[in-house]
Amino acid sequence: MPRSKSRQAKALRSVSANNRSDKLEQNLSLELVGAHSSELIHSTVKAILWKVGVIFEHTPTRTKLLQQHGCREADGGYIRIPPDLIEQVISTVPDQIVLYDLEGQVRVDTLLKVSSFCPGHNCVRILDFRTNELRPCRLEDIRETARLCEQLPNIDMVCSLGYPSEIPAEDEVTETVRAMYENCSKPAALLAHDEFIQERMMNIIADMSGGWNRIAEKPVSIELMGPVSPLRLPAELCVRLINCARWRAPVVCYPATFPGMSSPISTAGAIAQSSAEALAGILIHQLEEPGAPVLSGSAVLPMDLRQANLAYGSPEYMLAGLGASDYFRHIGIPSWVGAGCSDSHQFDAQAAAEVGSNLMVAALAKTPFVHNLGFLSGGRTGSLEMLTLCDEMIGWVSKMANGVTVDDDTLALEVIQRAAPTNDFLTDPHTQERFLTENWYPKLSERSDADAWREAGALDMQARVKQRIQDILG
Repeated sequence: MPRSKSRQAKALRSVSANNRSDKLEQNLSLELVGAHSSELIHSTVKAILWKVGVIFEHTPTRTKLLQQHGCREADGGYIRIPPDLIEQVISTVPDQIVLYDLEGQVRVDTLLKVSSFCPGHNCVRILDFRTNELRPCRLEDIRETARLCEQLPNIDMVCSLGYPSEIPAEDEVTETVRAMYENCSKPAALLAHDEFIQERMMNIIADMSGGWNRIAEKPVSIELMGPVSPLRLPAELCVRLINCARWRAPVVCYPATFPGMSSPISTAGAIAQSSAEALAGILIHQLEEPGAPVLSGSAVLPMDLRQANLAYGSPEYMLAGLGASDYFRHIGIPSWVGAGCSDSHQFDAQAAAEVGSNLMVAALAKTPFVHNLGFLSGGRTGSLEMLTLCDEMIGWVSKMANGVTVDDDTLALEVIQRAAPTNDFLTDPHTQERFLTENWYPKLSERSDADAWREAGALDMQARVKQRIQDILG
């Protein structure tokens, strides 16, 4: 099935922009869903939206879709969306979202084939790195998370990791936003619960970042929101999407889908349904303000049905997330994926193994925005130790994803001619100019002699991570 002209034009613009920044791109590439499979998913997505439809619980949105855009009302409150309207909306989604820090420096650019990394949000509990206690999150934990994010070089954004349990529900979001921006200059991923809290939140961001014009011109935040599976958009979500479109404030529109419970259990079916839900949200957003910045993706959350627990550390979580990312890339919409998370309840070997695996595949897939770093217990527990280890591992996986550059300089024929006869490679200018950049040097991983390690106290990774956090936070 051929791509539409609008999607072809978007693809050409993306290729052109990526060619201009090839020095920053990752050379290795992992693709789970190719062009043919993406077209099959796209055909299914449009069929879901037309043959089944979506429930829009916001009456003005329903009326607008029915009266102005050729949608049809079906039994059960569903609104059927014609395929041509979906293609029209896709053609208006911008190829690029850029996020800035409070100093006005670019921190995230979705056109670059380099992933940006962000912690997760709203964990029920925190694993206290000082006491190893599992306890409710407090506002001070969010401040410390922000301070840590500021200092971890491979973490590109800040997010709350937990929510402040001692703060009244109506003030949780605003106090969280203040805590993050007062302790970290990096762009933030935010979550409002309704349109009233959303407006309060955005007023704070405008005050702290330099005014409402800054929100559109140099945004320092991206708001997370999404439909409810199966195929339902609550009224407050519709209003929040419309608000973000009017403000031209970046937003991530994605559903949380549970295969076998709120979507098909098959990975492809879950991707198709969740993508249809996401596109229904993007429809509202783009019809309100064509070209307003929006990301998508699918939080397909597999369950271990033996215990009915989420499985963030599972291969299925990454297969579904990266498969959806491939699909959205194919239709020209930037996307996000979850990684840096584990189902372990402690900062232990299982946590490190799962996080290392999912960060690696996320980086190789070149997904622009990688979210949920620092999760334990299937997303219920936030851990600063896990977040700190993620920072270390991002350095490793990013080096791997960069691949091998082959050109005259790296082939170094002249160096071999010059240094081989006397074996002076160590002192050669080629080596001296590159020894700090050619190799990745860890901050936490052990590389010393075993005897030297023992003499220095024989600290294992867990102890070294704790020490690094204490050095940053005091």
